[in-house]
Amino acid sequence: MSDAFCSDCKRHTEVVFDHSAGDTVCSECGLVLESHSIDETSEWRTFANESGDNDPVRVGGPSNPLLTDGGLSTVIAKPNGASAEFLSSSLGRWQNRGANPDRGLILAFKTIATMSDRLGLVATIKDRANEIYKRVEDQKSSRGRNQDALLAACLYIACRQEDKPRTVKEICSVANGATKKEIGRAKEYIVKQLGLEKGQSVEMGTIHAGDFMRRFCSNLGMNNQAVKAAQEAVQKSEEFDIRRSPISIAAAVIYIITQLSDDKKPLKDISVATGVAEGTIRNSYKDLYPHVSKIIPNWYAKEEDLKNLCSP
Repeated sequence: MSDAFCSDCKRHTEVVFDHSAGDTVCSECGLVLESHSIDETSEWRTFANESGDNDPVRVGGPSNPLLTDGGLSTVIAKPNGASAEFLSSSLGRWQNRGANPDRGLILAFKTIATMSDRLGLVATIKDRANEIYKRVEDQKSSRGRNQDALLAACLYIACRQEDKPRTVKEICSVANGATKKEIGRAKEYIVKQLGLEKGQSVEMGTIHAGDFMRRFCSNLGMNNQAVKAAQEAVQKSEEFDIRRSPISIAAAVIYIITQLSDDKKPLKDISVATGVAEGTIRNSYKDLYPHVSKIIPNWYAKEEDLKNLCSP
């Protein structure tokens, strides 16, 4: 309710706004003071200050600068999912004649968004992957290539560039059937194309074993103390010349930490959680074993505990 001057009551009275009819009605005498008013508030409930003019969600979605029309074009939906009737109608024929030049990009962006959601990635990574794909697509040289592998590779590169790397195996799990080998080839192709575009090598970001540690430990359900010890051990391991991939080192460190705790994890479980083969974890453990006393934090394990570790 609000106050307004009523010409019938000859004074300021409380008025009621009838949203369904658009009428402003005096609460004292029932006189309609204003009819067919335009409701300028939001179309849905927001928890912002509804009386102000700073509501950013009046109508429509955000524009997409990667699309020709900003992603704000109108698409006529099919009635009740009946594709045959829709295509035979005049609306359907006109929509098909005016083909959207960004149709392929829109489908690609939807696929990247689906993969990002399944991996729990933030919006900045998804947007970076969209940008990478758009730049590759603009060069018109990706025709005939595996589209699923290409999109997965864009997402992999975006994760690397945003310092939130994912393993190729993790990307492969959401890549609609694309294999690790296909994604690897697509990644090399994209890096080459972007390098030709810029005239310089593409910065991918450096991978460290610590980038994967918290996520791997979470997959295994390790407690906070074990996670903290594993993170410190991984940082210490970088001081030594251990010629193994960061992912393999992370898996081997987790194996050592769990063997020193009461909650020992089988090698098979660590392999599943990290995506590293059991044989690779064993070989990485052999390389780490001579440095165990310097890698494992003193507050987590004593010398006697380290001596009880199984020799490789």
